[in-house]
Amino acid sequence: MDKRKHNKGTLGNKGGRPPKADEQRLIEQLNPMHPMALKAIESGLKESQSWAVKLFMEYYYGKPQQYIKTEILSQKSMTISLDELNQLNQTHDN
Repeated sequence: MDKRKHNKGTLGNKGGRPPKADEQRLIEQLNPMHPMALKAIESGLKESQSWAVKLFMEYYYGKPQQYIKTEILSQKSMTISLDELNQLNQTHDN
């Protein structure tokens, strides 16, 4: 008899990934609002609203690369991008 459902201390995503049908239903509900959302962004850009400019720039050009400053055991500091950190982690995991 499998008693996994009775284990205590379960962490993480207990329900798993939501069904694709739920995601599709949400997209269908939001679809009629698409033109309204585009008009709101357009009017925000025309009025130089900071949120609209930021949103436009991040989607048009991409977010700027983020850097993490870290200290190594030798007490020397270095700056590394998130992409470089991910590459190091992938190399380390293999």
